[in-house]
Amino acid sequence: MFSGIVEETARVVKIEHEQDNVHITMRCSFTNELSIDQSVAHNGVCLTVVSIEGETYTVTAMRETLLRSNLGELKEGDEVNVERSMMMNGRLDGHIVQGHVDQTALCTRIEDQEGSHQYTFEYDFHPDMARRGYFCVDKGSITVNGVSLTVCNPTECSFQVCIIPYTFDHTNFHNISVGSRVNLEFDIIGKYIARMNALV
Repeated sequence: MFSGIVEETARVVKIEHEQDNVHITMRCSFTNELSIDQSVAHNGVCLTVVSIEGETYTVTAMRETLLRSNLGELKEGDEVNVERSMMMNGRLDGHIVQGHVDQTALCTRIEDQEGSHQYTFEYDFHPDMARRGYFCVDKGSITVNGVSLTVCNPTECSFQVCIIPYTFDHTNFHNISVGSRVNLEFDIIGKYIARMNALV
C-alpha cells in the first residue's frame, strides 16, 4: 500500500530482457535501506526488489505489468518516480494507492500557469470498465506515474491536473511532454462503490 507521495526519482542504469520479463536496475539514495522482497512503487507500479548490489537494486516487471504501464518504454538514464510502501503509523498525505496500475494515458496539452503547470491527459474509455469504477470525478483522486493528484475538469476520456513547482522539480513530471505516456491508477474507493452498486 502506498500514498502517492513520491520520495524521489530513481535513475535507470540497466535494462535486461528475459523471455517476457524485464529486469530493471536503478540507483536511488535509499538503496542501502532496502531489503530483498520489499515492495517499491515505480511510476506507480508496485514491484518487488529481487537483488541489491552496491548503490543499485533490481526489480522485475512481467508481461501484464508491461502491457498496462509505461515501464516497457524505459531506457537507461530515465528517471522513475519511486515510493516505498506506506508505514501504517504515519499520516496519509496523499490517498490510498495500491500500486496496481490500471492503464496508461497520453499527455495532450501542457499549460504554463505562471509558476505552476496544468497537464491534460487522455485515456481509452471503455463503458464496461467505467461501470466498474475506472473513471475520474471532479476533485477526486488520481495517481499519475505514482503521484497522488486531484482531478480537474474530467470528461469521459480525459482529465487535467495542476502541478505545483515542488512536484514539478521533485518528480519526473518535468520530463513529461505532449505525447508522453503515463501510468494511471484510478481511486480504489470509487471501484468498490461501483462494484457494490452493480450488485444491488
